[in-house]
Amino acid sequence: MDSDDDALLAEQMAYYRAGAAQYDRPYAEREDLRELLAAAEGLPIAGDVLELACGTGQWTPVLAARARSVTAVDAATEVLAFARARTESPSVQFIQADVFEWQPPRRYDTVFFAFWLSHVPPARLPDFWNTVAAALAPGGRAIFIDNGPAEAAKEEILADQSVPAAVRGLDDGSQYRIVKVFHDAQTLTDDLTALGWSVRIRPMAGNFIVGIAEPPATT
Repeated sequence: MDSDDDALLAEQMAYYRAGAAQYDRPYAEREDLRELLAAAEGLPIAGDVLELACGTGQWTPVLAARARSVTAVDAATEVLAFARARTESPSVQFIQADVFEWQPPRRYDTVFFAFWLSHVPPARLPDFWNTVAAALAPGGRAIFIDNGPAEAAKEEILADQSVPAAVRGLDDGSQYRIVKVFHDAQTLTDDLTALGWSVRIRPMAGNFIVGIAEPPATT
């Protein structure tokens, strides 16, 4: 795999581990994020749910309220500690694992990820979507939420990078590069359609996008 991808992903992981205690701050500061959490209650989340890159578990209770069970996966032990404290439902299981390497041991009715797709390097998108497809039970759907292109104005974007990236800082003054792809709804729809998915992507709560995707038919 591309060494630029590897370096950026390692730095991205370091950022989320070091900044776990700051992760929830935007949810307290931004009304549109609170609106987004409320709007997500109307999404077709059902059955056994796999949540990829669950972070501090902001979305996990929303999923648990509608699911039979939730399996929430994240690579950073620091954010998982917050997620476990936030969600004490017996139907929720947390797993510490790298989303790019972890293989689901079973299939799920819904695979959900919020603000994760924008952190996936473009070269890894086909493999990532193959993993999602493999995790879905027959008739299952992927549901995702992420930043729309307008959110780029809020980030410190790095120019001339082989992988789309931004710089983020923490309270201690440290700075980290992260992968950050601001997906345009039409382009992402075209990309997923080319991979065989059936997808509907629409704006949600302002500058965000929400997608509902069904995997390629298997023969």
